[in-house]
Amino acid sequence: MINNFILQLIILAPPILLALTLHEFAHGYVAYRFGDPTARDQGRLTLNPLKHLDPLGTLAFFIIKIGWAKPVPVNPGYFKNPRKDMLWVALAGPAVNFVLAVISALCVKVVWFIATTIPYSPLAKAILVPLNEVLMASVWINLVLCIFNFLPIPPLDGSKILAGLLPPDLARSYASVERYGFAIIMLLAFTGILSKMIMPIIAFARNILL
Repeated sequence: MINNFILQLIILAPPILLALTLHEFAHGYVAYRFGDPTARDQGRLTLNPLKHLDPLGTLAFFIIKIGWAKPVPVNPGYFKNPRKDMLWVALAGPAVNFVLAVISALCVKVVWFIATTIPYSPLAKAILVPLNEVLMASVWINLVLCIFNFLPIPPLDGSKILAGLLPPDLARSYASVERYGFAIIMLLAFTGILSKMIMPIIAFARNILL
């Protein structure tokens, strides 16, 4: 069991670190482009994964197959059009994860092509098999982050996207739910409802990509 956990850690760690880091970096970078220096000033506009990892969120990937990073700080007060700009900032993270899922899927196809065209050798197998496992994991992890974050439950990105589309008064009322958001997500996760909501979508997207 310990050996299986270590193997799983080796396979999942690189795509998890990359997916979470680029997700949060994308939020901070788009906010910075819209005039908000908060992430940069707090040292979060970086590709250093240690700046973005949330220990509980990272552990959750191994337990409930859904996780998160420390949210990049964003101050909409710097934006010229706070509601519209915040929508794009929120969209940036899931969008990057979708792009990573597509790139990973293309790389899987390249690995498969190489594996079926080159002569068999122990060295090639030792390289291509683990690489294929990491890339397959990357497809799944990035689809999980993309689709999970699109859920319209505060404080997930989907809630900020929806708030940018709602009338201002309704958006403010909707934002007030954020204080209960984490509890709602945990309740949905540990009752299995969350998996039933998003796993069929993730599996469908994975089958299309692969």
